[in-house]
Amino acid sequence: MKPAPFAYTRPADLDAALAALAGTPDAKVLAGGQSLVPLLSMRLAAPSLLVDINGLPDLDHVRSAADGVRVGALARHAAVLADEEARRVQPLLAMALANVAHATIRNRGTTVGSLVHADAAAEMPVVLRLLGGAVDVVSARGLRTIGAEELYVGPLESALEHDEIAVEAFFPALAPDSGVAFQEVARRNGDYALCGAAALVRLENDGLGGDRIVEARVGYLSVCDVPTVVDVAAAVGDVLTDYSERVAGEMALESLDPQADIHGTAAYRAQLVRVLTGRVLRSAYRDALCRRGAAA
Repeated sequence: MKPAPFAYTRPADLDAALAALAGTPDAKVLAGGQSLVPLLSMRLAAPSLLVDINGLPDLDHVRSAADGVRVGALARHAAVLADEEARRVQPLLAMALANVAHATIRNRGTTVGSLVHADAAAEMPVVLRLLGGAVDVVSARGLRTIGAEELYVGPLESALEHDEIAVEAFFPALAPDSGVAFQEVARRNGDYALCGAAALVRLENDGLGGDRIVEARVGYLSVCDVPTVVDVAAAVGDVLTDYSERVAGEMALESLDPQADIHGTAAYRAQLVRVLTGRVLRSAYRDALCRRGAAA
């Protein structure tokens, strides 16, 4: 199938891009196109105008600092994945990006584009939610920041207005006493995940020469209509055990609504939630212990 007819513009500056969006309510922004173009081809999206922002300057950056990583709207997945400083400041970025589709798509697709596309089966939205990141968006009205908690409002629906362009995403740095992990299950390498999970575990000294868990959260993709994060600290307790891993998986399911589709039943996804919850919590716990040991 071919896309429905549409007009196309490639503005040379941000003001021109914003003006084009403001003047056409059903216009769509084109960056990497790895999410939008298939929707156009299947006529699931039929904008009258595409605003190609690839000609805009200074939007392909990946900048790391002590507080976190800032990713520009035109930074490709592959560039973020290859950035060693970004990997050091927030290792969950590279863990998740390594699971995004295939190398060809990572070379063209943009991280910010994936975030605002708001696909609950994509890796980066759940990473942003788990880390408590944010996206900066601009329009003719000015700049505003949308926190990850407010960004995802429904299936394939973000809080961006029709005349706004997402220009940068912010992923907070990993604290020295914390660890992260990411795993997903897909039928074939590069396919959308049947279920995926990312975990963040934070430790503190228990006063007796050991460490206790004070924070444990898990984010899920391909389970609900939106990327969802569950606080499982109450189930985990001070020290992670085989039993607390199982309890955490059951606690997570109380907050989730696994969806059925042609790829898997709701019951199958529920079982994947149980299994992956334990796996990522265990990996994140070990990661936190290693980081605390290295910092000692």
